[in-house]
Amino acid sequence: MTDLLDDPVALAQALIRCPTVNPCEDKAQDVLAGTLESLGFWTRRYPIEGVDNLYARLGSEAPNFCFAGHTDVVPVGDEAAWTADPFAAEIRNGQLFGRGSSDMKSAIACFVVATARFVRDHGAPKGSISFLITGDEEGPSLYGTRRFLPAVAADGEKLDHCIVGEPTSEGVVADIVKNGRRGSLNGIVRAVGRQGHAAYPHKAANPVPALLDALAKLRAMPLDDGSPGFQPSNLEITTVDVGNPAHNVIPASAMAKFNIRFNPEHTGDDLMARITALLGTTENGVTVSTELRVSGEPFYTEPGLLTDMIVTSVEAETGRKPALTTGGGTSDARFIKDYCPVAELGLQNDMAHKVDEHVPVDEIETLCRIYYRVLANYFAAA
Repeated sequence: MTDLLDDPVALAQALIRCPTVNPCEDKAQDVLAGTLESLGFWTRRYPIEGVDNLYARLGSEAPNFCFAGHTDVVPVGDEAAWTADPFAAEIRNGQLFGRGSSDMKSAIACFVVATARFVRDHGAPKGSISFLITGDEEGPSLYGTRRFLPAVAADGEKLDHCIVGEPTSEGVVADIVKNGRRGSLNGIVRAVGRQGHAAYPHKAANPVPALLDALAKLRAMPLDDGSPGFQPSNLEITTVDVGNPAHNVIPASAMAKFNIRFNPEHTGDDLMARITALLGTTENGVTVSTELRVSGEPFYTEPGLLTDMIVTSVEAETGRKPALTTGGGTSDARFIKDYCPVAELGLQNDMAHKVDEHVPVDEIETLCRIYYRVLANYFAAA
């Protein structure tokens, strides 16, 4: 394991070569557990409904600084369209290719090697370093961090601060730090009437106008003009489906899907209550109903100790000051925020989930050095 502790690129390659497409048996976590144990960590596995989860800790005292991430990856898509084997971890023209290279096995490798370098240079931390690694982030996220972290906490583990290694960077490594994310609500509006002949509408109950009226109400529903650190919430109608191939048939049902990305001006429960009250009707023989699910609540980590250390570390290593933002999709930080302050910093996200996913090799090393500086700053202040 010594070589893997010396080089984040070599460790990233070892992790990528484990084809952990969600859902999966997570061999990458086996590699991680062995590597961390060789560094002095104790490890504990948390299998939940077939999902592999790994918690590891070095030290027993507070403060406990946690690195969090996921080893599962999305499917490769059309493998024939790849110019490199998705799980060979090939380096070509200064780029590391492979599914998970961006999102987010390379960042996990940087976590580990930064920790190894810190322990080599400074000895055991004045506190603890831990790893919270799930195998269910790219799937339904039901049996990963959502249930894994409460189980870890029930075993007496307390996290004080956390970095999630999601690929936050846009143009160059570490130009963006996420100190918050908007919440996400997915909804289905369904109108059910009575099928009939278009020439005899009084003998049918057309669900389409009722659905269009419901969508108009949704679009007119006031949200907000923004929140500190956040852009305004937005509602997007993503599909409208009737499935009626005939011109002269009134369909029996129609449905639409929508998504709301919302800031801390709202909670998921409040939005669902508003939508249910707004749309739940039966009129003229047509019943309008909704199916609503919140996949994540918004979170915001106020600029302070954690974000300052991350920004300072990035500046010291790159000469650039990163921006603190709250844009983009959801991440497992939405679960971690209930336990400790959390922020996200990782590699570029441009190639995440794409064919020929790849990241610059030199940026992997840069990110590793940034994580090292975060640890040094954090424990110097402990």
